[in-house]
Amino acid sequence: MNPFILSMMISNLALGTIITAASYHWFMAWVGLEMNTLAIIPILAKQHHPRATEAATKYFIIQMTASSIILFSSIFNAYHTGTWDITQLTTHPTPSLLTIALAMKLGLVPMHFWLPEVMQGVNTMTALIITTWQKLPPMFLLYLTANQLPMVILLLLAISSTLISGWSGLNQTQLRKIMAYSSIGHLGWMFAILSSSQKLLLFTLTMYLLMTIPIFLILITSTTKTIKDLGMLWTTSPTSCTMTMIIFMALGGLPPLSGFLPKWLILEELITNHLIPLATTLTLTSLLSLMFYMRLTYITTLTV
Repeated sequence: MNPFILSMMISNLALGTIITAASYHWFMAWVGLEMNTLAIIPILAKQHHPRATEAATKYFIIQMTASSIILFSSIFNAYHTGTWDITQLTTHPTPSLLTIALAMKLGLVPMHFWLPEVMQGVNTMTALIITTWQKLPPMFLLYLTANQLPMVILLLLAISSTLISGWSGLNQTQLRKIMAYSSIGHLGWMFAILSSSQKLLLFTLTMYLLMTIPIFLILITSTTKTIKDLGMLWTTSPTSCTMTMIIFMALGGLPPLSGFLPKWLILEELITNHLIPLATTLTLTSLLSLMFYMRLTYITTLTV
């Protein structure tokens, strides 16, 4: 892709995210989401490969469907309330529709089937953008509307995402698909705490980004795409191999690494709010995710 066109697409990505994050008007938030989606489509399809074209098409259909639901719910809410304010979700179906649409954009269970396939069809750098930057606009909208979203739907999405992500990640050999299920699992933890503590939500999101970006940068520099390639990482770069093992264990939430802290604080907050069954369920379902993280760590150490 021409560097000028690529820089323009990346600028539009940033601009769309800023518009969504700074907007308190539903229409402007929707415009920011559309700019963000339309800017990444050429980036997804720039390889001129059938897999990349398929991934771009799937991404476009899912994002447009979710954006249509968001626009419909905002129009429905504005028709009954007379305001386009994001924080005024008083009409009954609107919060539920908005939660489902944003979960579809993020790729939570059961609207998650597109995310692993799209990430597998693009290169690793584009997969990095999908798992990090593209999560920000929907998360900003969730942050602004957190106190008005239905808690039952949020908790169901959280439990199902942590369970299915760990279960599905066990059977994968492609690292991009594994990172997709890792993203789904971490988003499940964020949804679990969304209605209880927005500050903890931002902290968990920040820690997820700080752990995910380095692991993708290592995969890009070492051209590692499969678990088999991961086993040969020590022969090319012992430093990268060591960092990869540490980050995988951090993503799994092993103490005393950084990934353990947000999960610990989330469980403490849930127990404080008398949601002990939810905290127990999240802990048990996260063991599946921890298992495939430890599996990756073990494979990385085979050649050490």
